[in-house]
Amino acid sequence: MSDIISITAPIYAAVLIGYIVVRIGWFTTRDMQMLGQYVLNLALPALLFTSLATRPLTAVLQTDYLLVMVVGGLVTMALSFSWFTLAAPDPLRRALAVMGSACPNSGFIGYPVMLLIFPDQAGVILALNLLIENVVLIPTGLVLMDLASGRAGLSPFRLIIGVLKALLRRPMVIGMIAGLIVSATGFELPAPMLRLSGMFGTSAAALSLVVIGGSLVGLPLKGNRQLAGQIAAAKLLLHPAMVALAAALLPTLGLIVLAPEMRIAAILSAAMPMFSIYPILAQERGLGGAAAIALLLATAFAFVTLNVFLAWLT
Repeated sequence: MSDIISITAPIYAAVLIGYIVVRIGWFTTRDMQMLGQYVLNLALPALLFTSLATRPLTAVLQTDYLLVMVVGGLVTMALSFSWFTLAAPDPLRRALAVMGSACPNSGFIGYPVMLLIFPDQAGVILALNLLIENVVLIPTGLVLMDLASGRAGLSPFRLIIGVLKALLRRPMVIGMIAGLIVSATGFELPAPMLRLSGMFGTSAAALSLVVIGGSLVGLPLKGNRQLAGQIAAAKLLLHPAMVALAAALLPTLGLIVLAPEMRIAAILSAAMPMFSIYPILAQERGLGGAAAIALLLATAFAFVTLNVFLAWLT
């Protein structure tokens, strides 16, 4: 068990440091927002580009892993939709809950965890996770929220196109696409360019965890605590359970062949708390309090659930 704690303790120590430095006034929440923008718009895109561009395409596009994550994520969303139809019959709250249950924080928390467990594959795992999240899970959640918000005059198809267009403008997606193009062409990047992108990429892990901790300070914690607790439980327990089920059933059906380390990576990736901008997306629709409480609960209790999953899987 001490080996497991040695993996998760540094992760949460960095999160705690971020919380403390904002709490005591060394940094402000505004500083955390700016550092978060640096991670999202420079560090992670550079990391994705380097990780993908320096590997052959066959090593990057691991379709078996992608299928497990897609099936596990969509089943989680379907079950959450069914449950929260009863627990939160208001369509907007239900859509908020569905998104929170299946959209993990692969960039700010998942990557640092994978870097400690699978250092050679962490960048590729991050790219695969972000591909699924940006193409399937997040658009599905945003479309559900937009439909629940009553955006008149827009069909689900138009909403999906609008969401995908917005995602394609994100620096992380641009870095991912650029890396895939280089990987597909087999072009060998000049050493100075690799060093430059690598320099930015290596700054992502520690800084992203500090940002997570600092961003927890000052969250609006007035909201539906019962709903928030259910969202956090779905994210930390239901999502990894459904991914584990997909990883067990799909090979049995002869649909995929999943390497053991990628099975572990898939389940652990699903076990991460929800993505950090979750309360921001909810606040735009008047539900920031419940989302902030869910994020805080999921981030805190993930220290326990991640250790349990690591003990089970490794």
